[in-house]
Amino acid sequence: MISRRFTIQRIVGGALLAGAVAVLSACQPGKPQFRSIDITGADYAKGFQLTDFNGQPRTLGDFKGKAVVMFFGFTQCPDVCPTTMTEMAQVKQLLGPDGDKLQVLFVSIDPERDTPEILKAYMGSFDAGFLGLYAGSPERLAQLAKDYKVYYKRVEGATPSSYTMDHTAASYIYDPQGRLRLYSRYGSDPKAVAEDIKLLLGGA
Repeated sequence: MISRRFTIQRIVGGALLAGAVAVLSACQPGKPQFRSIDITGADYAKGFQLTDFNGQPRTLGDFKGKAVVMFFGFTQCPDVCPTTMTEMAQVKQLLGPDGDKLQVLFVSIDPERDTPEILKAYMGSFDAGFLGLYAGSPERLAQLAKDYKVYYKRVEGATPSSYTMDHTAASYIYDPQGRLRLYSRYGSDPKAVAEDIKLLLGGA
């Protein structure tokens, strides 16, 4: 499907950049051995000012004390987005009693169709605690995507309303102190992601 293209060159480029950081981290004794790509110390994706589907302003600081997984997508995505959210629900279950210390954030890249009501219903179909966020304007979304090194592009369909979106298919993971720590690629094993989050919750 179209969304599976995710602009391979850009994703590979991002993965190579993150991979270089991971190699450097692996050479340092005493560093936690994460399964996701370790991007601790990255100088981007440090925070945001968005609105959740209840109309409440949100920043990264609102979730201090929790591990945060942040993903950019759209509710009419046929495969990548629902798969990722389903996997995040599995991660939360695998965390057991620590599941309430995980906050999943879904940032809409489709402001034309993803109304707050649609975002709320969509996220609720995966987990009642997952939050959908939106930027409020195309300009703010574009700036946010630039700050997060996230790619997205509208791809026209047969009718004006049947367009889809190409987009980066990966998640950022923050530790309970709000520091960007990991880059989780699409299709990562939920057990591996849960293990990484347990390490973060444990102070790694």
